[in-house]
Amino acid sequence: MPGGDIELSLVIPAYNEAARLPAFLDSVLAYLPTLGLAHEIIVVDDGSGDATSAEVRRRQSDHPQLRLLRHASNAGKGAAVRTGMLAATGRQRLFADADGATAIHELPHLRAAASAGAAIAIASREGGNKVVKVSGMRKFLGRWFNRVVRLGAVKGLRDTQCGFKLYASPQAHALFSLAQEDGYAFDVEVLFLAQRKGLQVAEVPVDWTEMPGSKVSVWRDGMKMLRAVRRVKRRWRRGGYEAPAPRHTPLSEPA
Repeated sequence: MPGGDIELSLVIPAYNEAARLPAFLDSVLAYLPTLGLAHEIIVVDDGSGDATSAEVRRRQSDHPQLRLLRHASNAGKGAAVRTGMLAATGRQRLFADADGATAIHELPHLRAAASAGAAIAIASREGGNKVVKVSGMRKFLGRWFNRVVRLGAVKGLRDTQCGFKLYASPQAHALFSLAQEDGYAFDVEVLFLAQRKGLQVAEVPVDWTEMPGSKVSVWRDGMKMLRAVRRVKRRWRRGGYEAPAPRHTPLSEPA
């Protein structure tokens, strides 16, 4: 639930991100203090087999606002974000991908949308005059997926999958308490629930750069997400979101 003094919580899910996380984490640690916000940074290590947690611990002594949570085993990106969002204490809660494809300095644009009344502000690789560096095939398949999602579940949003989203605290806690998708489709599920509950969602164009080392297969994971969209809609019709979902994601370190 909301914390008394923390204005911003940043949640970073990480699975075998020892190579990509450090650069983004260092940029976050350098940038957030310049905003003058009381903040916390929560890295959720989703059962990594590499030095992801070690990279976080190496920075904790100099940065007491940096927290590490570790899943006992790999549970999925959605599960990792959910763990971080429910452990966060900030009045605003930002989720950001560990690869830094969306730089942390895009945060003020999302905060401006929140100040204008949005309960949720999502970064978008569509619209505006922002720079998006991405391969042609990934752009084509990404737009195809988002078009299908708009027709089937989430209305009016051009990009549901950009890994940079800001939530007001009460809405973050309510939505992630209900969310049940552990994989990449968690974004669609949470936005689906937000729209069904009448929450205002603002889409904010950002600069975005495709980073090497992605674990996402647009074909394989795209099909999984489309099946998950059907699952989410079926769950909603059957009343499966009427109460918070039970949690089965053990931590190897407590919150």
